[in-house]
Amino acid sequence: MKDYKGLTVFLGLDVHKLSYSVTAICEGAVVKKDSLPADPTYLLSYCKRFFSEAKINSAYEAGFCGFGLHRFLCSNGINNIVIHPASIEVMANDRIKNDKRDSLKIASQLSARRLRGIFVPTIEQEAHRSISRHRETFTKEKTRATNRIKGFLYYHGLDGFPPRMSNKYIKLLKTLNLLEDLKIALNQLISVWEFYDQKIKECSEILKKQAQKDDLENIYRSVPGIGNSLARLIANELGDMSQFSSEKDLFSYCGFTPTERSSGESIRRGHMSRQGKSNLRSGLTQAAWVAIRKDDSLKEAYERISKNAGGKRAIQAVARKLIGRIRACVKGRKQYNCIKKEQEKVCA
Repeated sequence: MKDYKGLTVFLGLDVHKLSYSVTAICEGAVVKKDSLPADPTYLLSYCKRFFSEAKINSAYEAGFCGFGLHRFLCSNGINNIVIHPASIEVMANDRIKNDKRDSLKIASQLSARRLRGIFVPTIEQEAHRSISRHRETFTKEKTRATNRIKGFLYYHGLDGFPPRMSNKYIKLLKTLNLLEDLKIALNQLISVWEFYDQKIKECSEILKKQAQKDDLENIYRSVPGIGNSLARLIANELGDMSQFSSEKDLFSYCGFTPTERSSGESIRRGHMSRQGKSNLRSGLTQAAWVAIRKDDSLKEAYERISKNAGGKRAIQAVARKLIGRIRACVKGRKQYNCIKKEQEKVCA
């Protein structure tokens, strides 16, 4: 068995529910390829057995397995990073994809220092944001339940309902004089709506308790267009924003980086890339519509951009500007109006 004392071994891990595909590279050469049971302790013993005195750097793609494996490896002396799947370079003519090849790509690019890890939240941060994400999921399911009820009513000629479903209207639906089977079917749809409505309320109560303990809550709430739910979503997803070294990184994370196709003196920028967190992008875009009614500088920016690019692109640009200001607020621990005045003085 080769002695790896003083050497650095790069492990590429392709993680699945039942197995780990592992490729090890040392000094530019592949030294080991294996398929292991999906057990972190087994992976650790494997590393100790074959690379006991080596410095081990490993990486795997972010996905269904979360950050449990990452925390386990780091706590046991292995320098692991979690990478965004889209950051792995793929050749244009590479048409074959399997676990062994994926682990080899990760190991090769890791050894060449071409991979950068994503931000890994603490266990507490991950627990907090799971509530806001659950609330978002329940909201979508409630919307689906609403549409099913409306479709049912339309199909059976029972139209005339309001555009927004409410508890008051749900009570009215329960009093409709229908055939027994129709009433049973409608009540089943209503019970689904009520279930998700209750879950949303429960999540909202937990988020309120989170907000009471968060020092950043007042800063996020000071931003025009940001209410209770969106403030919690941004706070849980972005925290104090210390993980972003620049505005550019923040824009990329939120999906506000415009696409570009430039060559020579020709510069062409298109729509937003839409990579990143879609929930943040959607929430900030909605906030931007409110912000342009309350912030004259943002309104001016919207009107200026919309003349040439249209309203949709203009509001995306305003949302991008808004999250940049929010970052300045959080970094300076100042309310939105204070940062706004400072930026206006600089522009003047």
